[in-house]
Amino acid sequence: MHFIQPDKHTRRAFLRRAGQLAFTGAALPTALNLAAMADAAAFDATDYKALVCVFLYGGNDYANTVINYDNASYDQYSAVRGGGAGRTAGGIALAQADLAATLLNPDTPLPGGRQYALHPAMTGLAGLFNSGNAAVQLNVGPLVVPLTRQQYQGSNRTLYPIPPKLFSHNDQQSVWQSSQPEGATTGWGGHIGDLALSSNSSRVLTCISVTGNTVFLSGDQALSYQVSTNGAVKINALNGNVYGSSAVRGAITQLALQTRSHVLENEYNLVTARAVGAESAISSALAAYPATNAAFSAFPTGNNLADQLKLVARLIAARNELGNHRQVFFVSMGGFDLHDNLLSNQATLMGRLSGALTAFHASTVALGVANQVTAFTASDFGRTLTSNGDGSDHGWGSHHFMVGGAVQGKAFYGKAPPVSVGNSTTDANDQWHVGQGRLLPSTSVDQYAGTLATWFGVQGGEMAGILPNLTNFNSADYPTNLGFMA
Repeated sequence: MHFIQPDKHTRRAFLRRAGQLAFTGAALPTALNLAAMADAAAFDATDYKALVCVFLYGGNDYANTVINYDNASYDQYSAVRGGGAGRTAGGIALAQADLAATLLNPDTPLPGGRQYALHPAMTGLAGLFNSGNAAVQLNVGPLVVPLTRQQYQGSNRTLYPIPPKLFSHNDQQSVWQSSQPEGATTGWGGHIGDLALSSNSSRVLTCISVTGNTVFLSGDQALSYQVSTNGAVKINALNGNVYGSSAVRGAITQLALQTRSHVLENEYNLVTARAVGAESAISSALAAYPATNAAFSAFPTGNNLADQLKLVARLIAARNELGNHRQVFFVSMGGFDLHDNLLSNQATLMGRLSGALTAFHASTVALGVANQVTAFTASDFGRTLTSNGDGSDHGWGSHHFMVGGAVQGKAFYGKAPPVSVGNSTTDANDQWHVGQGRLLPSTSVDQYAGTLATWFGVQGGEMAGILPNLTNFNSADYPTNLGFMA
């Protein structure tokens, strides 16, 4: 997408194009040499760090997650969402009194007396925030360049481009994960993984998904290795008798793993052998860190996100056995497309998210790696502040969480947006709403991701190949590094 932009002609972009040309056959030797060059250029990590993306599919409702609490902004929130008299619940607004237990107390108060509380079901995450182990990034979402509301509403898309296909689930999930709409083949987690490959003995275990296929973890060279909450996924025909016969299993194993003279057949068998080897290594390593280990005792049952994060914690515990120094993980939960039943359904989801993240952090503390592991949330988009009757509709910007010992916690980052539906075109003070309380992001995903990548070990010169829009954000109002990582 950057052929006419010389500043985008990075080594990584060149590698990607060379990899695509390799399918013609003639370019294969060149592509292989370039891949070796990429390994040599990657950072050489000897310590351990992990990034864990927690994706909330469906578009989480920001206004009932990080909730305006001070009287002035709560009253505005309640008025828009149909709250009751005396700051009681009503419509899709939560009662102010129910938020006291999850009030967030930052070290540096927000301007204008603004206060926030988390959803009442999120007591665990509120505790992490108030103890300094979590922070909130306010109003973050996809941007190509910094935008005001007037620029967004204008027609000059050359100077003020907007992200593609706003408010579309599939596209915005992809834009969050890859800076491109649906159909993208690589994501920024995978590109970070590209740099980490040479630091890991088990290269195939650099990028691991516990929730199925995801573009986020696909790089130019790094692969998204998929596991289940029970561990590595076995190839059934190679791990048990076939038709009750060990002889048949042995024959299939020989066919699947033997060296072949045909190039494509041999490559297929090499991939199979790599899968078998990875499964064996993971199963062996996890056996030393069973789910019953005391380090994982805080994880709640009946919570699929907790099950996913528990497996991540076990893999992190086995990092030395597996030979890993840098890893990127992806977990997820769905159900956030709450056009209806917002109050009842989101309460369940927020409780599961809070419980899973709190237990995961506790496990990293027990394992002695809390300062080396950072979890962060992402979602398709936020939602409208206005109610559609029993829920909220698709939005844009949202509030997100960063959790870990290296997070500069007990703090809010970014700009606290005014509480408004943003339907007035004459209110100069409201730059951050584009109608119905949809937030125009004041912080870009690239800034958010770049801050995490810098902590992980990515150098400035590599950022353009990972986050193509980050160079557009380099000012006091839009800093490249948001400062939430130590």
